Amino acid sequence: QVRLVEYGGGTVQAGGSLRLSCAPSEYPVRRNCMGWFRQAPGKEGEVVTIIDRAGRTYYSDSVTGRFTISQDSAKRTLYLQMNSLKPEDTAMYYCAIAHAWTYCPSARVQEYQYWGQGTQVTVSS
Repeated sequence: QVRLVEYGGGTVQAGGSLRLSCAPSEYPVRRNCMGWFRQAPGKEGEVVTIIDRAGRTYYSDSVTGRFTISQDSAKRTLYLQMNSLKPEDTAMYYCAIAHAWTYCPSARVQEYQYWGQGTQVTVSS
């Protein structure tokens, strides 16, 4: 059973930085792209960034230039480096692994099979 655990969230002032980590217990046999999503109170979940199996990265317009997705050399842990944080970045952040059949990159929540429990990021003004 694949389990994802995110950590690294917290409260930071606007302009600050945080680094989120996502450590899967194991990877699916047919490993596919991974992504970070977020959901703010009263809003729908949205994709933040995706990394595919070849290491290509994709970012939402709202975080381009500020956030960076990466994996360690063994591709065991997924990271999200968040710089120049803004109050509108406040949300619960989730990492996810896409279904084996998903055509990556995909911003559709339903095309991701495995999800972590989330880690809260709060940015104060």
